[in-house]
Amino acid sequence: MAYQNSSSENDDSLERGQHVTNINDEKADIVRPKTRDETFTACLQVLGAFFLMFNSWGIANTFGAFQTYYENGILRDETSSRISWIGSVQAFLLLLVGGIITGPIYDAGYMRGLVMVGSFCCVLGMFMTSLCTEYWHFILAQGFLVGAGAGSLMLPSVAVMPQYFTKRVAFATGIAATGSSVGGVIYPIVFRQLQPRIGFPWATRVLAFIMLVTLMIPVSVMRAKVFPSQRRPFTDFKVLRNVPWTLFSVGSFFGFMGMYIPFYYITTYAVEKGIVNGDLSIYILSIVNAASVLGRLIPNFFADTIGPINIIAPFVLFCSIIAFSWTSIHSLASLILFCLFYGFFSGTFVSVTGPALATLSPDLSLVGTHMGMSYAFGAFGTLIGNPVAGMLLKKGWIGPAAFCGACNAIAARGFLISKH
Repeated sequence: MAYQNSSSENDDSLERGQHVTNINDEKADIVRPKTRDETFTACLQVLGAFFLMFNSWGIANTFGAFQTYYENGILRDETSSRISWIGSVQAFLLLLVGGIITGPIYDAGYMRGLVMVGSFCCVLGMFMTSLCTEYWHFILAQGFLVGAGAGSLMLPSVAVMPQYFTKRVAFATGIAATGSSVGGVIYPIVFRQLQPRIGFPWATRVLAFIMLVTLMIPVSVMRAKVFPSQRRPFTDFKVLRNVPWTLFSVGSFFGFMGMYIPFYYITTYAVEKGIVNGDLSIYILSIVNAASVLGRLIPNFFADTIGPINIIAPFVLFCSIIAFSWTSIHSLASLILFCLFYGFFSGTFVSVTGPALATLSPDLSLVGTHMGMSYAFGAFGTLIGNPVAGMLLKKGWIGPAAFCGACNAIAARGFLISKH
């Protein structure tokens, strides 16, 4: 094998990354250097990926706080379903851009470019959101601009891990994935605490400044070691004939369709039912996201040993069972228990999906392509799931709860069958 010495790279090669070719086997698509797991550089990549997740999935997990504010504030004349389209477009682009569009760009050696462009779009999108006054303003700024930026950040946070870790890849990914949970804890609290005091525009700008500062860390420290010696295609439709992969991807479609409904509506439910007052409602969404931290760490630790599909299928099934119990919440204690349990079991869904797809890819040289295509399934599920729940909400809370539970149950079934 022949490798370039990273210490002698010029500035351009550091920007584009290092392309590696296996001379002994020209068919080898990716060559990973042998490195120790416990290195300072590897830890920096985990730290950088943590803040990428903090500002991509973390900000997406925060939309429930905006949903509640918009319904009672600046967009009070819009329906819950229409308002949820803002967050759904954001999450849709996060998965679609992060799954399909950024892959070949990453493979071409522009990892830092993706991180920088994504950071710029996220920060600019939040600043523009602070200026919004009309529904379509929010769709463009918070939906499209922040969503596209978050999508540009997602792939680097996942793809860099196997280059620095030869074992415990899923666990390292799980640590980085906790960034989304921590972001989902901090951002809602900051927004809900500041908004009554300094108003919506400046509360949103504070979030933008937090994003700006925290995104400087991955821009500064993250570097990809190697890139595929051959550019991968955007799509490989032959994989659709692979039954396990297709079943898992269909499961992802239903999983993303239902999984985030409580994230959008649990605070609204608690306030509407009189379970919490305005002060305590600030922390409801943060409790869900805080519980998901353990849901990303503990299962990922065991996923390296017993297999990611053996983890994700039962955990998503538990999400289904918990969702069906949603409308039985009538007290603060039951609300907190719901948030803790749903947060814990749902945390596994996003963090284990990537490692699970890697085990199902029929061609390891195209694992990135296949992963991106599967995330595209999930993107469309995310796009329609929360607005559908908002439409069902017009006739009461049983509809959204049953829809969430049914989607998660179908997803768990698809994941389980894909293994066999």
